[in-house]
Order: sequence, then C-alpha cells, then structure tokens
Amino acid sequence: MLFFLLSCFSFILLSKFSFFKTIPIWNLEMASFSFQFFFNHLLTTSMISLSFCHLNPTKNGHVTASKAQALDSKKRKEDDVCLLDLPDLPLECILENLSPAGLASMSGVCRSLRVMCTQDHLWVRHLNQKWGKFLMGDAMFKEWQTNIDTKKKQTLLDSSNGKGYFGNVTTGFWWKKNVKLDNTSICCLPVDSIMSWYLSLERGEFSFPAQVYNREVINGNIGFLLSCYDAKVSYDSHTDSFMARYSSQGRPTIEENIKWERLRSPAVDVSPYDLHVSDCLTDLKPGDHFEIQWRKSKEFPYGWWYGVVGHLESCDGNKLYCQCHHSDSVILEFRQYGLGSRWREVTIDRRDHREVGNEVDGFYAGIRKLYDEKEIMTWKGFSPAQRLE
Repeated sequence: MLFFLLSCFSFILLSKFSFFKTIPIWNLEMASFSFQFFFNHLLTTSMISLSFCHLNPTKNGHVTASKAQALDSKKRKEDDVCLLDLPDLPLECILENLSPAGLASMSGVCRSLRVMCTQDHLWVRHLNQKWGKFLMGDAMFKEWQTNIDTKKKQTLLDSSNGKGYFGNVTTGFWWKKNVKLDNTSICCLPVDSIMSWYLSLERGEFSFPAQVYNREVINGNIGFLLSCYDAKVSYDSHTDSFMARYSSQGRPTIEENIKWERLRSPAVDVSPYDLHVSDCLTDLKPGDHFEIQWRKSKEFPYGWWYGVVGHLESCDGNKLYCQCHHSDSVILEFRQYGLGSRWREVTIDRRDHREVGNEVDGFYAGIRKLYDEKEIMTWKGFSPAQRLE
C-alpha cells in the first residue's frame, strides 16, 4: 500500500513538467512514421539481420528467421563484389594511384590483374618520377636498348639449348603473393616492358651511364673537386645510393655510397674518350660559366671541369672598358685553386681551339658554355670551403 501511494505521488509531481503534457496528434503520427522508417532501414543492415537470425518465428512477428537469413545472404553477396567487377574507369584510377610496390603486389593476386598491373602506361609515371633526371639524355635509353637486345639473344640461346619457355618459368613465378620490389622475379615479364626496366633499376641489375660530381671525394681524394666524370652506375635500394665504376687504364676504379645529388645524366652525347666539338667559343666573355674537357694523359678518358671566363692580363676588369670578348685569346679560370697554383688558369685560342696541353699539365679539350642557372648553382654547391694549391 505504501508503495502504491509513493508511486501516485511521484506521477502527480512529474505531470507538472512540460514534457508530460499532451502531444498533438500530428506529432504522434510523425513520430510513428519516423520510427517505422528508421526500423525498416536498420532491418536491411547486417546488424539487424544477424540479431534476428537467432529469433524463433512467432505468430504475430513481422520478422522471421528465414527472412533475416535471406537479408543476411543478400548482404554477403553485396560485400563479395570483386575488384575486377568495377567499371574500367574507377579500376584504372585505383591502379594509377598505387605505388610501384602496390602495383607489384596487386599483380600477384590473379592473372587478370597481372596483365593490367604490368601495362607500360602505369609504370611510365613511376619511371619518370624517380629516374627522370637520368632520362634527360639518350644515354640511359640507349643502354637499356642494348640490354634488351642482349636478353633477347640470351633467350634465343636458351631455347636452342632446350631450356626455352619452361626453363624460364621454373626459375620463379611473377604472380607470387606478397610481392616486394627487392625480391620480385621478372622472368615472366617482357624484357622490353617499362615495368621490367623499373625493377631492373630498382634492384641494381641494370647499370647505366651517368656522370659523377667530385669523384672519389668520399675517399678523401681532393684532386677531382669541381669535376664530373663518366661512369657506369648501379642503384642500391637498401642504402638509397649508387655504386660507380670509372673506366681507366687497367683495373676499373669503384666508388660506393654515392648520393643522388652527385649524379647527373651525361651533358653531351659523346664518348669520354672523344673530343667534344665546341660551338660557343665566339660567345665566351669574362664572367661566363663553362665546363671543359680535361684528362691527365691521352690514354685516360676526359672529365668535365667547371670554371669561369676571366679577364686578360692587359684588362683591369672594368666592364665599361673591357675588350676581352674581342680578343682571340680566352682566359679560363678554375677558382677552386689559389692564385699561385699552376692549375689556376689556362689560355685557349678562340679561333681554332683543339686539344691543347702536355703530359705534365694534362690536356684541355672541348668546352660547354653554361646557360642554365640551376646547372651553375649545382656546380657552386660543390665548391670547396678553402682554395686548393
């Protein structure tokens, strides 16, 4: 009895508040409609279908276990949509945004994705993005074409020896799962594909021609400061650096741990043993930046050395009265050396410049005038803190 009285008293007290007042009929109808809509929406989700799967059908129930199972089956079918079921445009967008490692991994899923993920147009962007600085000239491309021809000849030779296609397949499968760039077999890729080129570079299997600033500087050799020498370089992905092999008399010189900023594509399409034909001699004037070929002796390859055109001894350096650009003689200065050094400057003939020098001071040859400010700043970035003797 006491409990009943307390309940009545609580109800009378709470009825004074606004939220217990009569609600209009149209509000009740809207609330009922909203609830029914919300319930029906949830019913189509896996959460409701899974929760109702364990209920037994009742006489007045609107949802039975069979209906819930049907909804659950429909939901699973929707979740099992394959990537290959996507339209071409969305699928292409997905593949274009994958990293090289992502493309390689995706190609290991199935044969269809392998065909799609190895297409050249997907790998051209990655090749240009990482290796573009070495693709500016034709040196790397020509070397890659030579590499392709060598591989094709080797394939024909293997075929004639009974290995052929099945001999290559047994060495490894490209479509293995969890593919990584450092251990991916490319035997099943076309040798002339862009993907094969990229992976060969990434794994250090393809050595290409490049030029190295300040060669052997890591070994403490200051004799090559502000120079750039041709070499065959290969990439080491573990250290993100390069190894260079310089051609010289006898045994080739090897340098390791070369960073990206010390490499460039060959400036001109000429062998390091050949004279570069100078086409800028008439334009040279004091203050111009240049590169000149130099070698120690005629048996060695040329290297490119950075310098600045100086004033003649008869000129005081005043720009208003300077006539050095009209003279047949041109002073080439190498300012990394002190004023008293025998390597400080050399004089060449503007009219008929060829290789000049001797076995003591070396031989000076072709000249390139530098017009690109970025190229000039790159050279200046390698200048030593102190002048050399």
